Amino acid sequence: MGKPSHHIFVCGSFRMNGTPQGVCSKGGSMQLMQYLEQEIGDRGIDAAVSSTGCLKLCDRGPAVIVYPEGWYYGHIDSEDAMDAVLDSIENGRPDAVHLLSD
Repeated sequence: MGKPSHHIFVCGSFRMNGTPQGVCSKGGSMQLMQYLEQEIGDRGIDAAVSSTGCLKLCDRGPAVIVYPEGWYYGHIDSEDAMDAVLDSIENGRPDAVHLLSD
């Protein structure tokens, strides 16, 4: 397997002791990863998906980051929101509804 064109990081809210405690985990981010993996395959998007520890975006979680674009997304709490992230990868423009700014 070669290097993917995109890497999608999904906040898992995991703390140093390994327990999920934050907003992202409680908001269903880990359950949405299965949907994300399925959709990437169905759409033919060349991307890897990884869960992360806490991204420190709790006030805007569940959070997702897309690289190499560096797009930070917040409030990704449904399949529709995850679809917006995938649509942004496909069309090369960030989703303005969920995109986080400074």
